[in-house]
Amino acid sequence: MASASHVTIRKRVAVFFLLVSFVIVGLIGRLGYLQFYRSAWLTENATDQRVRDIPVEAKRGIIYDRLGRELAISVSAESVYAIPAEIRNPEETAAKLAAILALDPNNLASKLKKRQAFTWIKRKLDAETARQVKILNLPGIGLTQESQRYYPHDNLASHVLGFTGVDSQGLDGVEMTFDSYLRGRSGSIVVEYDARGREIPYANHRYVPPVDGQNIYLTIDLVIQQIVERELDRIMQETQARAATIIIMQPQTGEILALANKPDYNPNRFAEYAPKLWRNNAVSNAYEPGSTFKIITTAAALGEHVVKLEDRFFDPGSIEVQGRNIHCWKHGGHGSQSFVEVVQNSCNVGFVTVGLRLGTDPFYQYIDKFGFGRHTGIDLPGEAKGIMIDKAKVKPINIATMSIGQSIAVTPIQLVNAVAAVANDGKLNRPQIVREVKDKNSQLIREFQPDVVRQVLEEAVAKQEKGVLEKVVEEGSGRNAAVEGFRVAGKTGTAQKVGAGGYLPDKYVASFVGFAPADNPQVAMLVIIDEPVGLYYGGQIAAPVFGAVMKDVLPYIKLTPQIAAAAKDGKEVHTEVPQVINLPVAEATKVLQKAGLTVRLEETGERVADQIPKPGSRVPKGTNVLLYTDSSRYLTGEITVPDCAGLSLADATNVLTDVGLIISPVGSGNNVVKQDPVPGSKASPGMSVSVFFE
Repeated sequence: MASASHVTIRKRVAVFFLLVSFVIVGLIGRLGYLQFYRSAWLTENATDQRVRDIPVEAKRGIIYDRLGRELAISVSAESVYAIPAEIRNPEETAAKLAAILALDPNNLASKLKKRQAFTWIKRKLDAETARQVKILNLPGIGLTQESQRYYPHDNLASHVLGFTGVDSQGLDGVEMTFDSYLRGRSGSIVVEYDARGREIPYANHRYVPPVDGQNIYLTIDLVIQQIVERELDRIMQETQARAATIIIMQPQTGEILALANKPDYNPNRFAEYAPKLWRNNAVSNAYEPGSTFKIITTAAALGEHVVKLEDRFFDPGSIEVQGRNIHCWKHGGHGSQSFVEVVQNSCNVGFVTVGLRLGTDPFYQYIDKFGFGRHTGIDLPGEAKGIMIDKAKVKPINIATMSIGQSIAVTPIQLVNAVAAVANDGKLNRPQIVREVKDKNSQLIREFQPDVVRQVLEEAVAKQEKGVLEKVVEEGSGRNAAVEGFRVAGKTGTAQKVGAGGYLPDKYVASFVGFAPADNPQVAMLVIIDEPVGLYYGGQIAAPVFGAVMKDVLPYIKLTPQIAAAAKDGKEVHTEVPQVINLPVAEATKVLQKAGLTVRLEETGERVADQIPKPGSRVPKGTNVLLYTDSSRYLTGEITVPDCAGLSLADATNVLTDVGLIISPVGSGNNVVKQDPVPGSKASPGMSVSVFFE
């Protein structure tokens, strides 16, 4: 019996040791698994429980015009974040926040219950909403400052500048193409907490400072851009066109001085506009250029010496090519004329004859050299290549129609760049939209030099063509583009739009492209008016726009009139545009006329809502200032915030209350040093304006 009991005990001990060994092996296995396979996950979760990493956004770089005037800046805005581990009652917290932030309380509560160290609630609030959140003082809810993009000139140059997203990332325009320079690098604030969510007093807190973005200087000139947009607004209203575009380029450098499309949008509120309005037609739209393309046909013909200026042509009114009659725009034709007169009169029959004489290979060679059918390389997103017939499939009828600007689609930037090459003695440049990049200490980071792509014409041929194009404005179809005192060269264009079933009735594109002064071009410009109502010939509606813009731009860039010695004997011919926003129309008119400026009034209304050129711009005397009052361009009930800088408390109070705003003085002192919202921004009636005194 004793022996059996002893055996039983030994068996029980063996089983016990086996069980203990199994447990130990399991524990060792589990320890190894945690140590080698789950260590990173455990470390991360432990860090999340005790460390709060609050992001600090970098300040986005400023975008300036060529003379250092601000076009896009960053202003401070408060953003709400949550640390779910510190929130005691998610439902109650969500209900209170949702009431202020206009969020769904159920969705917000679910967000606050998630196991995460940090989450955004709502980004970039207005000052009043941020103040209300601060007053609540909710556990686990905090506010941090971020940068918000602000465009002080609203719609101006919107298709050049583009806009940014909620994370201050560039989404369009220069904001996108130069995002790597502008964006900077975010920083963070790292704080350690104990198991109960209390900040550890002597823990290793760390602040990683953000690195601000670099500043961009564009080739755009603010005043020239204002002049261009002023004329586009006018022509859109007068012609009821579907769209319009103007590009101004410096021929010697390829720098874009102004680029604008209408209709446009306000990048401060880009989400409120249809995405199609964001499209930059100047670089993204391909269209049949019509007779403006005859500049390229002329260049090819003169360059290949297939025609001389004195060669004679006879135009009976039409010409037959492969069984198809191509008509001249003039009923009955132009009769006998020299090649110079063919260009002056924009004679289709003469150009078809020259195009056929030129032939496929040489014509395509010049089309390619001038940059059609390929990207120009401008630093703006969405550039199109245009549309060309495959050279292997081209027929004589195609050459005939291409020679007059049909059967080929080009982009506006391609065409103005090609014409600028003629103006630049045959040298084709890459279009430039940015001059330089600097850091916040104004140290040069990158500089953009003129980029000559190729010599497309002999210098002598280019000078010959410049003389011919000058005759177009002096005596031909471009007379309405003339500018008193200056020699101007250019070419009109009128193209009927094509649809699925052929040419569309009553749908035309009117255009004018040219440069000045003709003998030493400093400015090249293209004007396009898409689907005008009523008059549609380029010489009738596009050429006058060209002349009106040049009339103000040439004196602004300090060019002295060449003809009839129209100089002012050294007297000051420039003046500063006064601030007339919010003034009664009659008073605004007097102020502008006193400054030597003329007034063009848009719409009806008692007070001025906006003006172009903007206040403070230096422009030639006699420049038209476009005044807007009540118009669909402005939202109903919006007020333009006046500039109170330098005013006393009493004067600032009068200025703000006169336009329906409430003053909120901050600080003590005699004069206003800054204000929020900034001058020129839009506000609702009765809104409070914080005015800071020193």
